[in-house]
Amino acid sequence: MPVSPSTFRYSGHETFVCRYAWLPKAVKHLSDGRNSKLFSDENDAMVRLGVGKNMVRSIRFWAETAGVIVSLGDHKGYAVTPFGQELLGHDGHDPYLEHPSTLWLLHWKIATNPNGPIYQWVQMLNHWHRSEFTEVEAMGFLKKNLPPKAQSLSDRTTEDGLRVFINTFIPTRGRKGEVAEDNLDSPFVELGLLRRCGERTDIKSGQLEWIYSFAIEDKPGISAELFAYCLNDFWRNEHANEQTISFGAAAVGEGSPGQIFKLPEASVRHYLDQIKQTTNGAIAFQESASLQQVTRSSKADSFDFLENIYVPA
Repeated sequence: MPVSPSTFRYSGHETFVCRYAWLPKAVKHLSDGRNSKLFSDENDAMVRLGVGKNMVRSIRFWAETAGVIVSLGDHKGYAVTPFGQELLGHDGHDPYLEHPSTLWLLHWKIATNPNGPIYQWVQMLNHWHRSEFTEVEAMGFLKKNLPPKAQSLSDRTTEDGLRVFINTFIPTRGRKGEVAEDNLDSPFVELGLLRRCGERTDIKSGQLEWIYSFAIEDKPGISAELFAYCLNDFWRNEHANEQTISFGAAAVGEGSPGQIFKLPEASVRHYLDQIKQTTNGAIAFQESASLQQVTRSSKADSFDFLENIYVPA
């Protein structure tokens, strides 16, 4: 089931990319039950988190979008989600983002958030069907695909969101090629999901612009256990009432691991060939001359996919 346009988020990041310390900080402070109003009093949050007001709002945005905190509604503040506690809590699997799978996992959560998906993430990762793009091309594409209710959105808002998307994966460089200090804390740069691959002159403006390309290739940092977690998550979000999905759904379906991680189909097949063993039979891949499908058994409801990522080899 495609993402509902009515749930898209177009802003809220305050033009800041998510930074290394932000998600662990949000979880740490909200884990103390007395701090549920952390993001309700921005002046207090500025002191506790050690950042400015706009960054407080950005931390809240990214922590919500990554699924590690949730609003309690009715001005009751925020709480750490079970996922956030299990991953980043005091006794969590990786409270300091040190495990190689964690950044891929958080990228997955941000890109597939079912409650407040970011418009630019959904469109660029799922619906841009060429490996390369420039900012001008991507802006035209994003404006063209805006839902009717968002047609009045300013170009600035769409452009800011696109630049945050790009800068999440590629650090901004200064005139001499140095990495700007403000971007050193963007952890997702390490994933290598997006690259600068050249320059060209825009026909209309005459200005030189970067060409970006998605790295559609094997990703050694994505373990078989992480792929299984994400496939199960995709299943619950998009195919909750189905016991089987096609190979194509897992490889190129909207919000699938194949799309979000920009994996070639051969790589997806490799993960699926291992998935029965990886999940102790909770998920299995069946392939024949006429059929390629993935099945999910009742065992999947009790199998701890998240813990399985962090079990020592």
